[in-house]
Amino acid sequence: MSNVLLATDADWIYDDVAAALARPDTTVSRVHAGRDVAAAVAELEPELVILDLQIGNMGGAACCRDLRLESGAGRVPETAILMLLDRDADRWLAEHAGADGWLIKPFDSLRLRRATTALLAGEPYTDGITESA
Repeated sequence: MSNVLLATDADWIYDDVAAALARPDTTVSRVHAGRDVAAAVAELEPELVILDLQIGNMGGAACCRDLRLESGAGRVPETAILMLLDRDADRWLAEHAGADGWLIKPFDSLRLRRATTALLAGEPYTDGITESA
């Protein structure tokens, strides 16, 4: 799998993500505060960043936007971003922040593994209600 960075201040989310992605070739690192995400990405160079929408001091959407701006300026490497959303209506936030994919909480291991596999392969992954044309 890969090196994954998770940004959440909720222990249950970390426990669920770490359990779902537990493999010998996968490392899940964690930051508890949004303000620490860009520095951790610069240091760890993860292949995937998972952002909880609700992080105490700097939400997931702001972190996502910050990472996109920092990578555009060459200060952090480009990385795939998965956002963990509270409700389906939050898809707008993820999309406009520049996330590559999102999951609606609560999520299960199967959906999380599908999302990470797709994003690591360079494909988008969206979860929730889809609108038909």
